[in-house]
Amino acid sequence: MAPVKAPAGHFSILYFAAASTYTTKTNEHLPAPLEARDLFSKLEDRYPGIKDKVLSSCAITVNLAYIDLDGDDAPDLGLVIKEGDEVAIIPPVSSG
Repeated sequence: MAPVKAPAGHFSILYFAAASTYTTKTNEHLPAPLEARDLFSKLEDRYPGIKDKVLSSCAITVNLAYIDLDGDDAPDLGLVIKEGDEVAIIPPVSSG
């Protein structure tokens, strides 16, 4: 089932694999705008422990483009997630 379009003033966030398991959701909507540097803190407030247990090893996309939030000088920390944007939290893929 495709996620529902975000309501006015919000962006969509999609959770995959371990992120979905941790949040017990596949998607939700959060208020926009939000600086990318604040995304993990916002999710940590909603889901205590998610930063260390899930987000620290995840890839993040905004509108299907990977962003880099790793470190204090990461290039995408100043990116603003805007109304209507789609963010995805993608845990690493394991192979067997």
